[in-house]
Amino acid sequence: MGDLIATDFFHFTNYELVRLGKSSITVGGLAAAIVIIAVAILASRLAASALRRVRGRASQAAPSIYIFEKLTTYGLVVFGVIAAFSTLGLDLSSLTLFAGALGVGLGFGMQGIVKEFISGLVLLFDKLIRIGDYIELQTGERGIVAEIGPRATRIRNNDDLDVLIPNSRLIEAPVTNWTHQNGARRMHIPFIVAYGADKEKVREAVLRAAHDIPFTLKDTSARKTQVWLVGFATHGLNFELVVWPALEAVKRPNATHAAYTWAIESALRSGGFEIPLPQQELRVRSVFGEEGDAARRALGLKGHRAETAAQEAQRSINDAAEDLVRGARQDAAAQRAQQPKTPKTK
Repeated sequence: MGDLIATDFFHFTNYELVRLGKSSITVGGLAAAIVIIAVAILASRLAASALRRVRGRASQAAPSIYIFEKLTTYGLVVFGVIAAFSTLGLDLSSLTLFAGALGVGLGFGMQGIVKEFISGLVLLFDKLIRIGDYIELQTGERGIVAEIGPRATRIRNNDDLDVLIPNSRLIEAPVTNWTHQNGARRMHIPFIVAYGADKEKVREAVLRAAHDIPFTLKDTSARKTQVWLVGFATHGLNFELVVWPALEAVKRPNATHAAYTWAIESALRSGGFEIPLPQQELRVRSVFGEEGDAARRALGLKGHRAETAAQEAQRSINDAAEDLVRGARQDAAAQRAQQPKTPKTK
């Protein structure tokens, strides 16, 4: 009985499905080829998972480990495909004409895929754009590089949305890398103050507000928080806060810009500085012989006292700054989770 089953199994595995030239594809050969490819894919995924864990623990060598991870993944799959063809016992010399025609067809049909694959390899070895960098494209897409794949690079923006960018676009078009080599970047926050304001007092108030934000780097000889007077508008003086935020803030430019803008507005209001509106204003210097707040009270209006503005500024909540703090805590927690745990000693 056992010999009969073995004989039937042998005949089944050697059953010829198709003949290509001098080679024939059997059931056993096809099954073995499928198993080899499946094992190669499984091995590539296991290797990628293991290397990802190693990459999370070695932050400094993460870019090099990522390159090795991709090459290992691609190499195992290619090796599995070659081994599967070898197991099938195909005589590729008899398929030269067919392979040539197929190659021409694939060359035209898959040239885009091949282009993106080669572009991905260039990105991996060039190291000008690496995992964790914050980049911005000319078309406006920006975010943290999460993955460089064979076809596209995945970036995650500050709204936690994944954006897929074809690899060739990152090579052919200009790309701004906000965190390449050095995480510190200078940002310009514009604001306007009405004519007649003391620019020195404006500078002191805005600098004080900027340094109160925890992500503002301390002043050095090379990097210093400054206030620039950059122009004269029809309705006020154009200033810019020039500030160096920390890496956590650089990766969140929208929230950073909003946080500093909020702080500047609060500082100007608490200091009694007028923020002009881009419109025509009719100013009455005196009413019934009274000026300023006295004239407003004579008309039954409330005076714009600096004390009232200061109290309102103190009650304000800077949501953008809180968003920055929350994001920085999440980054720190993610980094701690990736670090290897050290055993406790008694």
